[in-house]
Formats: sequence, C-alpha cells, structure tokens
Amino acid sequence: MINIVLIQCIDMKKIQVGFLMSYDYEKLKNSIPPVYEESDKIYLALDEKQRTWKGNRFEIDDSFIEWLKTFDVDNKIEIYRDNFYLPELTTLQNDTRERHMLSQKMGLGNWLIQIDADEFFIDFRKFVETLKKYDHFLTNPKKQPVQIAGFLINIYKYLDEGLLYVNQPTKVMLATNYPNYKNARNSKERVIYTDNILLHECLSRTEEELKFKFENWGHSAELNSEFFDKWKKANATNFDTIKDVFYLDPSIWKELGHFPTQNLNDIKNHIKSSDDLKLSRSFLRKKNFGQWFKFLKIFKRSKINFESYF
Repeated sequence: MINIVLIQCIDMKKIQVGFLMSYDYEKLKNSIPPVYEESDKIYLALDEKQRTWKGNRFEIDDSFIEWLKTFDVDNKIEIYRDNFYLPELTTLQNDTRERHMLSQKMGLGNWLIQIDADEFFIDFRKFVETLKKYDHFLTNPKKQPVQIAGFLINIYKYLDEGLLYVNQPTKVMLATNYPNYKNARNSKERVIYTDNILLHECLSRTEEELKFKFENWGHSAELNSEFFDKWKKANATNFDTIKDVFYLDPSIWKELGHFPTQNLNDIKNHIKSSDDLKLSRSFLRKKNFGQWFKFLKIFKRSKINFESYF
C-alpha cells in the first residue's frame, strides 16, 4: 500500500492530455502538435474493435501510425485500447463513458485535459500556466471538483479562399481534477472560465464527412433538420444574411463571420483584433462570480465547510 501511495504522489500534478481516436483520426495531425511540448503525457483512446459510439466500424491507415511514431520524438504518446462501445447505451452515453475511462487511465491527482480531434489550441502554453495557478485543487480532487473552461472559435465552412466561422465564441470544458462526467466532458461541477481559445473544425468537412459524423455522434438524434440547406449555400458574399446556423438548436449560433485567409497566424491576429471574438476581463469575472456564488449556496445546503473548498 505504501508503494502505491508513493507512486501516486510522484505522478501528481502532471499535464495529462487525452484525445478520442475515431473515424476523424487524421485531424489529430493538427490537434496534437500544439499541445505536445507542454504535455507530460498524451493518451489516444481507441476502441479495441475500432467502433464508433453507434457501433459502426472504421479503419485506420497504417500511414497515420507511422506519422505518430515519427512525430512522437519524446515518447509521450500512448494509444489506450479498450471496449468503448456498449450496444445497450446511447451514443451520448458511450461518449461520456469513454471520457470517464480515459481520465481514469490518465490518473487522479493530475490535470485531466480532454481535447477533441477537431479542436486545436491557439496557445497551449498559456493554458498550462493558467492551470498551474489552480494546482491546489489537485490535493483532494473528490472534495474539490472543478472544471476549467475555455472558448471555441467554431469554423463553419472552408471556402476556396478563406473560411466562415461562427461570430461568437462558445464555452468548452477542457480540464478537470475529478472526472465524474455527466454529459460528455461536462461533470456539472463548478466551472472556472479562462480566456484560452481553440479553433474548432467541427463543420469544416465535406457534406459526406459531416453526415457520417452526425450519424455516429453523441447528439445524432437532436440534429436540426434545416442545418444542411444553410450550410451548403453559405459563401463569402452571402454569409452575413444567413442566421441561426447551429446544428442542434439553431438560435445558439446566430450569425457568421468571414476570415479572408486560412493561414493560422493571420487568423490568430484577426481573433486578437476582433471585438466580437474578444473575451473581456469583466465578462470572465462575471461568469466566474456566478459560478462561485452558485456553488457557495450548494455547499451551504450540503452543510460542507466552504472554506475547505479553496
């Protein structure tokens, strides 16, 4: 028992990053490099029979495995194979279950970061610096569960020149100290909002690829029936006339913006200078005070000493 405790202490407070490896595995070539240097370990969760959450099978080209071996110069990446598909569960339930199993593999006492294959960080080093400010939450995760959130710039559609994006960042749960997930990455514990930004290639695919994604996705039953018509006709000249474009509840994404380039550095500069995409300090303070106050009341009702939460 003593040896186990010692090993757990040695392994604590690491930056553990997990990705789900599925039919869109090629996108990992974009999402892994931005986090590689600052990560202590990277896990790729892959179903042992290469099935989606709906049970459909997919193949992984040998060239991708060769790319992983070549890229992983510090031997940080591990493919974690397990049974991530149970036919009696819904796609969303399988999604949540896989994320929980992946985080258990990464180990309590560490920052457990989960990034989807179609998300990539603008500045992962900055995010790691943010996490380290909250390392005290790693001492007793079960009694101090938190989620660290950032924001996504959702890429709506690639064009021949440039791309369309959703003109309002959306929150995303990125890290937790205690992975008691209730709904995909959301554990419904207290959220600490940060100004860290990721680009999200959720819809930047062909129509065929999008249909496959939605059929095998955790929210497949909730798809907005008007989504594809709007997505197909959107372009650089009419994007400002197309409204309510989210693939579930349409009103969540109210309008589109346009980047005249696909160059990542140019896009970063555009984000920094755009009033619509900025995350002000007052906005974050308001969000975080709301979370603090909400969980203050919860702890009081639960007769938990709130001071021990910090």
